[in-house]
Amino acid sequence: MPEGLSPVEAGKGLEEHAERDEEEREKHRNRTISIIEASLLAVVAVLAAYSGWAAAKWATESSLSLARANAARAEANAASLDALNSVNFDVTAFNAWFTAYVAGDQSAMAIAAKRFSPNLQFAFLAWLNTHPATNPNAPPGPTYMPEYQHPYQTQAAELNAQATAEYTAGEKAGGTSDSYVRTTVYLATVLFLAGLGGHFGYRAIRYGLAGVGMVILAVSIAILATSPRPP
Repeated sequence: MPEGLSPVEAGKGLEEHAERDEEEREKHRNRTISIIEASLLAVVAVLAAYSGWAAAKWATESSLSLARANAARAEANAASLDALNSVNFDVTAFNAWFTAYVAGDQSAMAIAAKRFSPNLQFAFLAWLNTHPATNPNAPPGPTYMPEYQHPYQTQAAELNAQATAEYTAGEKAGGTSDSYVRTTVYLATVLFLAGLGGHFGYRAIRYGLAGVGMVILAVSIAILATSPRPP
């Protein structure tokens, strides 16, 4: 009688074969989720490093812009003070001349006129051409003439405009830095979820955590793609 397997032995063999197949499938599934988690960790680690670096660069740019704004504002204030002092000096010099003029003191008028600044001297001659002694519509004095320039005030206005532009740029750079910081936090959350999944034995939980992580990663990538590049 030929040798063969009994039905019981054959059944046991099939059962063992099925168990080995199931173990192989289990290992394959575990290997798949492990690869997904490892890939998440690798991609997120690189993006988190970039986002943190970009946040630091924009924070530095913000600080520099705000510092330049403060410097320009200080220079504008100094220019405004110089303009005020210049106008006060010219007004005082003209008042001295006018007092001498009213008194009819030609010598005092000549001395006062010598103290005129070039700016006031030019406006003063233009003012005299309006015949202020007989013309009721003449400006009150040379400082009211269009010819009377305010170089310091012009400089102050330019510096104030520069300070405002630098301050706006600093605020914008600070907002960009904050955006990169938020994105770094999002990426850190993905790292946490991917690392947490490895502690669970249930694949459904691991796949769920990996899926949530992928969604957050996709949002983070979209934010990074549309954010300004570091200066």
